[in-house]
Amino acid sequence: MRAISQDSLGGPEVLKLTEVDRPEPGPTEVLVRVHAAGVNPTDWKTRESGGLLQARPPFVLGWEVSGVVEAVGLGTTVHQPGDEVFGMLRYPQGNGAYAEYVAAPARHFARKPAGVDHLHAGAIPLAGLTAWQALVDTAGVRAGSRVLVHAAAGGVGHLAVQIAKARGAYVIGTASAAKHDFLRGLGVDELVDYRAEDFAEVVRDVDVVLETIGGDYGPRSLRTMREGGTIVSLTISLLDERLHAMAAERGIHSAAMLVEPDHAAMRSLAALAEAERLRVELAAVLPLAEAAKAHELGQSGRTTGKIVLSVP
Repeated sequence: MRAISQDSLGGPEVLKLTEVDRPEPGPTEVLVRVHAAGVNPTDWKTRESGGLLQARPPFVLGWEVSGVVEAVGLGTTVHQPGDEVFGMLRYPQGNGAYAEYVAAPARHFARKPAGVDHLHAGAIPLAGLTAWQALVDTAGVRAGSRVLVHAAAGGVGHLAVQIAKARGAYVIGTASAAKHDFLRGLGVDELVDYRAEDFAEVVRDVDVVLETIGGDYGPRSLRTMREGGTIVSLTISLLDERLHAMAAERGIHSAAMLVEPDHAAMRSLAALAEAERLRVELAAVLPLAEAAKAHELGQSGRTTGKIVLSVP
């Protein structure tokens, strides 16, 4: 099968279209013919450094998939050949979505939402699960919660905004002024142009912060929060220990989160998408062979929403 692989760590130029062996589904696994693979920041970070597992090439990147079940392994009951599914491979171990086929546990996939094409469905799993697990499972966002989402127009951010709004929250987003109209269209209640003003000086009484950027954004966000609130950091680093200590001093819960495959949450995301309460903004759709270009575009930091690879 065709896949995008790399023989060394480095820039986008290390990504090459090549032929690799097609995987076979093991017990309780499915083989999925990939129609679309989402592109995420963790992809280019892994390409450059080997990622959290310090993986050594050669390897095939990608964790987000939408496609059609080609075959099932022994004992699989939740999906059958011909089913349209979307899902997330185990992170960070189970990469391999930049390919014509993937094999993974059947319950890492859910039925693709009706009325959503593969390109849009392929952009939901990793980013959508990240937002869901941060806001719903970790922070317990509910009606009336005041939620601050950093990089609100980004891949995770714009889905987090919609998930929070669907749960009845008041949502504050940080983004450049050029993206404010887009975010208002998603229902954001209050916007801060991070280039023009310091969010930590103008935002107050926040219950939940979704911290997606790193650096000093976590510590500065604590200044916006109520006692008893929760800050969820998606940028695991040595700074997290400092953030935990600072949060504890203020009576704030802090968590550093990695996303996990989750069949039940995938079904919840599908239900939101079918109800038109969760939609993906596609910044670009590129063919599989142009994965390097997709990474260049993503690393520019100027995109709104998600980038997707189409696998014809």
